[in-house]
Amino acid sequence: MPLNRKATATWSGTGKEGTGHISSTSGALDGIPHTFKTRFENADGKAGTNPEELIAAALASCFTMKLSFVLNAAGSVPDLLTCVATVAMDKVGDGMGVVGIHLELEGRVPGLDETKFKALGEEAKRECPIGRLLRSVPITLDARLV
Repeated sequence: MPLNRKATATWSGTGKEGTGHISSTSGALDGIPHTFKTRFENADGKAGTNPEELIAAALASCFTMKLSFVLNAAGSVPDLLTCVATVAMDKVGDGMGVVGIHLELEGRVPGLDETKFKALGEEAKRECPIGRLLRSVPITLDARLV
């Protein structure tokens, strides 16, 4: 049986001057504003969110959870995994598009060496469901133990 998750977005007005809001069934997103400015001009993100930030959050979350499972299967338990996902947009054709995603991973995993950590990170990157979904763009990974 499929596991379904839902989010709802609204939009009113033109693409540049309009406004929208995003909500999710869980309530984690509850009327969060999104506008042209929050997507393309407001670098600090304090005025609302944007689709690329939500994709970055989804991938970072999925990847760290999958990596924990991959580490467990290899006999390791992480004390802490921290992943910063950066979604890069640039001009593509006549518009903008996502051109890549970079994962910056730091981990505290007792008894694991750096080489094995990087290899298991690559496995998790390939196998996490959101990473699979996003395979149309390059996803790179820098991983290090701290």
